[in-house]
Amino acid sequence: MLDIIKGAGLLIYPLALCSVIAVYIIAERLYALRKDAVLPDELVDAIVEGRVTQIGKNSVLARIVEFSERHKDDPEAVKAFARLEINRMERGVPYLDVIYVVSPMLGLTGTVFGLLRVFSQISPETGLPDPVAFTKGVSLALSATLIGLLVAIIAVVPAGYLQRKVENHAVKIDLLLERILARITKS
Repeated sequence: MLDIIKGAGLLIYPLALCSVIAVYIIAERLYALRKDAVLPDELVDAIVEGRVTQIGKNSVLARIVEFSERHKDDPEAVKAFARLEINRMERGVPYLDVIYVVSPMLGLTGTVFGLLRVFSQISPETGLPDPVAFTKGVSLALSATLIGLLVAIIAVVPAGYLQRKVENHAVKIDLLLERILARITKS
């Protein structure tokens, strides 16, 4: 395993940074987008039933309800605030897109550098490389691509899942926003 990491050369550092950032974003967004943090069931039920409640004080929906109570005469501002909250839910997810595009390219760059290093060791007298060293050098050079692809896989699957989760929450918030606006315009 250590040989594979050494084979990636200096580009192991940006690849490692990409993987650490991806894991951090994934963990943080999974925690931030859990149902109780966005749409607590009690608060959703209260909005659907037309009741005023203080349940779920720190949730995304509670912040929208609180904003709507303070700005009863401006439904457009409430809609804009809801869009802002949805935008906040997407925080970090676009960086995963960048990571899963850049990391294979970094890996390929490491492979090219490794192959250049291997081919530069061809003997000028014979024009042939040492077969054992050549095979090992090519193998190690390809390790950079492997690491880059692994980092991309770590980022791409959760990025799609998190984006879909944000979209699902956004649709539910839009539906509940209609109920909230209907209630505050009646008051």
